[in-house]
Amino acid sequence: MSGFLGYYFDPTYVLVLIGAVLCMAASVKLNGTYSKYAKVRCMSGMTGAQAAARILNYAGIHDVRIEKVRGELTDHYDPKNKVLRLSDSTYGAASVAAVGVAAHECGHAVQHQKGYAPLKLRSALVPAANIGSRLGIPLILLGVLLGMNGTLVKVGIWVFALAVLFQVVTLPVEFNASSRALVMLQDCGITGGQETGYCRKVLAAAALTYVAGAASSILQLLRLALLFGGRRSDD
Repeated sequence: MSGFLGYYFDPTYVLVLIGAVLCMAASVKLNGTYSKYAKVRCMSGMTGAQAAARILNYAGIHDVRIEKVRGELTDHYDPKNKVLRLSDSTYGAASVAAVGVAAHECGHAVQHQKGYAPLKLRSALVPAANIGSRLGIPLILLGVLLGMNGTLVKVGIWVFALAVLFQVVTLPVEFNASSRALVMLQDCGITGGQETGYCRKVLAAAALTYVAGAASSILQLLRLALLFGGRRSDD
């Protein structure tokens, strides 16, 4: 394998393909599961926003605002501004899927309140991860264009690795938020029995997207290491 184009048509592309398939499969699973349980009304009759408010009050969190944000499955907790943002499909919906997702985001708020270590680490990694996702691949390509500048290429790989590390650290944060959510849903009387099981399925499907994303990034990093990792600066 030689020449510039050789690095774009090589057997290691199978790693990229595997990562893409994993991400697509996880996305299909999430969309299918969410759509299914978005049609199942929560017996408590509470909407996602109402469930979030009850859970936050139960957890003794009174300084987090609940806001509506456009889109579907765009729900997230903003620790910097202490805002829990629920998507159009969650905020006003009284479905099992909606309260499950809302409770998950409340789980992040509880993590923030309690100083959950993995969440702190993830927050600290955000700047480095942003740099890694934006500059890692461009630095590698620049190194190739400059006549296989090994030093620049390796810097690019290490920078990209920061973005991968962020995704790996995200996994325990997401799993823990879901575990907290399921407990709080029952403790607050929002779901019970079979409904909690449905919420578990929704949150498990959502977790798969994070697992697939992390796996895809690891495979991409492995590919970059196989292609360029062993090259000397003067190659």
